[in-house]
This record gives sequence, structure tokens and C-alpha cells, in this order.
Amino acid sequence: MSDQARDQATEPLVLSAALASFDALWSPRIVTRVNDYDVRVAKVRGEHLWHAHTDTDEFFLVVEGELFISLREAAGERTVRLPRGSVFTVPRGTEHKPHSPSGASILVFEPTGTMTVGDRHEEIPDHVDATAGHALGAAGR
Repeated sequence: MSDQARDQATEPLVLSAALASFDALWSPRIVTRVNDYDVRVAKVRGEHLWHAHTDTDEFFLVVEGELFISLREAAGERTVRLPRGSVFTVPRGTEHKPHSPSGASILVFEPTGTMTVGDRHEEIPDHVDATAGHALGAAGR
């Protein structure tokens, strides 16, 4: 963990200020750590990509806007709608594709080192940052 991230973990952090500190889409910033988990915030608009995390669930909280997550499950494909204030956990191994036509700000909770594109994914489009998260205050890509 960077010194900056370690310092942030010892003082309160206002999520709106953290989100205002960067503009890059689909490029999460680590705001703190809880045990071996990152708490990341991201701004999103448009589509991510189909991907899956084989060994971990992925928790989403919509801070602003509206997020949709398409899921490929045994019963077929479905999409969940997450308005502001909603939470949803994608179970490990489930192929999913987050998207937000009008844009959203989200908080994601997952094990440190987890890649934003999972460990199984389709081709990564240029607008998606394949990362395990950036330190808050890091320059956009």
C-alpha cells in the first residue's frame, strides 16, 4: 500500500471529494483497504466488457447515477438495474458486464490485486483500464 493510501485509511475520506479528484472512466482508485481487500471508487459511462473473477465475488455500491450489470447464469442471461444507493454482489465465477448509458460513480470492494477485467475476459477495449486499481491522486491514464 502506498504511503498516501495508508494515510487515507487513518483519516475520514469524503467519497465525493475522492471521486472529484480524477476524471478517467473505468479506471478505479483505491480509497482504503480493509484487511486484504481494496475499497475502490470509479467513474463509469458506456460499457465495460464481459469478464469473470474465478476466485472472488465482486461487490458494487452505486454512489451516483445508475449502473446495470448483465449476468450470464445457468438459467440464462439477465440484467440487474442498480439505481443510486443500491448494492449488488456478483458471485465468483459469474460472467458479467457492467454498463451505464448515462454514467455513474461506483464503489467496488474486492481482494487486493484483483484485476478490473477479471481472469477470464473478452478482448479489452481501449476505454477500459485493465488494472488492480490506482492510488487515489494518481494521474488518469
